[in-house]
Amino acid sequence: MKLFKKGILFLLVAFLFFVAYLFFNMFTFPSKQISRKPIEPLQISSTSVSNFSKAIQIQTVSPEDPKDFDTLQFQQFADFLSSTYPLADSLLDKKNFNDFSFLYHWEGSKPDLKPIILMGHLDVVPVIEENIPDWKESPFGGEIIQDTIWGRGTIDDKVGVIGILEATERLLQNGYQPERSIYLAFGHDEEIGGVKGAQAIAAYLKEQNVQAEFVLDEGGSIVQNMVPGIPGDVALIGIAEKGFVSLSLSVKVEGGHSSMPERETAIDILSSAIAKLKQKPFPSLISAPIDGFIQYLGPEMPFVNKLVFANKPIFSSVITKIYEGSASGNALVRTTTSPTIFNSGVKENIIPQSAKATINFRIIPGETIESVEERVKKTINDERIHIQRSAFISNPSKVSKTDSFGFQTIQETITETFPSTLVSPYLVVGGTDSRHFNEISDDIYRFSAIKLNKGNIKSFHGLNERIPVSDFENSIRFYHQLILNATEN
Repeated sequence: MKLFKKGILFLLVAFLFFVAYLFFNMFTFPSKQISRKPIEPLQISSTSVSNFSKAIQIQTVSPEDPKDFDTLQFQQFADFLSSTYPLADSLLDKKNFNDFSFLYHWEGSKPDLKPIILMGHLDVVPVIEENIPDWKESPFGGEIIQDTIWGRGTIDDKVGVIGILEATERLLQNGYQPERSIYLAFGHDEEIGGVKGAQAIAAYLKEQNVQAEFVLDEGGSIVQNMVPGIPGDVALIGIAEKGFVSLSLSVKVEGGHSSMPERETAIDILSSAIAKLKQKPFPSLISAPIDGFIQYLGPEMPFVNKLVFANKPIFSSVITKIYEGSASGNALVRTTTSPTIFNSGVKENIIPQSAKATINFRIIPGETIESVEERVKKTINDERIHIQRSAFISNPSKVSKTDSFGFQTIQETITETFPSTLVSPYLVVGGTDSRHFNEISDDIYRFSAIKLNKGNIKSFHGLNERIPVSDFENSIRFYHQLILNATEN
């Protein structure tokens, strides 16, 4: 009995030490938010808003079929940029790539300083014809109704292109001379891979031996009431983005009449393979960007959340379980598997000889296209299935630093422009043009100064894309202040 009591006492003491350890970590979990005096908001003229509306009206659609590319619309947009921003067009060194992508070089007074690169893309995704009646306003009308701007590109990503150019033109009007050089890079085919736009621009910069201090593209945003435990705005700066690959799975067997089916048909074999992939998802992990998210937002969370995040090594499985509870959270902690196309059969009473499916994988940092392909082969384990990569592929990006000049400058600018907004690093689950700039800079960030919430987050690439006029105005203010912060000592 005495030995038993000693054992109980030992366990109790060990438990108290464990609890003390958890609480110590929580109470010493340092905040990474910074304090900055809010800037006096720039007055944005109605002309700037009108310029944005006009940009939306030009249908710079990147189609899936190159034969459908409308050169007249893209030329109209090129002419619009030249006439609307005459100082940027004439005072900066401007080059075009494949006719419709542009690189502006604003030379700084101190050539020993590494330049910065601000990016955006002027193309948009198509509007599905049969969905047009479901739009509340014309998708290319650029209508301004009750302080909201409607149309394709308001979120993705003409707000970035026009916001950058409005800020640049204003600074040029005021005679501003940056100490650090600035490049403005605008691609025209981001929605279909960026080969003729951003990739061509990056190749040119590499030829010129340009090494940038940092690159800023679209990707993150200010999310409103969308981070569990934080009832407010959080600015998410993408410090990495997932890779992607689509694998084509195909099988060919003997067909025949549907009245005399074999034990397995082509459809059966391929369906079984897809089921195996879905039943054995890629393992979850806390990658570097999500670890950054935990370090920046954990200290700002309520008691229980803070306790868990402050003790990540102990509760890592709990954290990943929480993320796995939603589609958006699940995408942050694992390589995702999405069957997107399935083709087989031509007639109801004919057993097809072949079946083909396309599976799209979004790859988390730490994995590669090769490791994804190897895992798929091992999981399916069926030599009858032929696996082939798509042409449009990309490995996960490298992870940019959070203790760099670039991240800190962006964080400062957000804090000055959007008071009371928390800032955090983030993993971008989609792809951006910035992936072509890996050799141009070690620090690539992804952030747009617009606010996304449950009411509008599904509208980009979807129905009724729109943003408040105030978001567009704040985008100009953000880029204006960012240029000042990044290019002055």
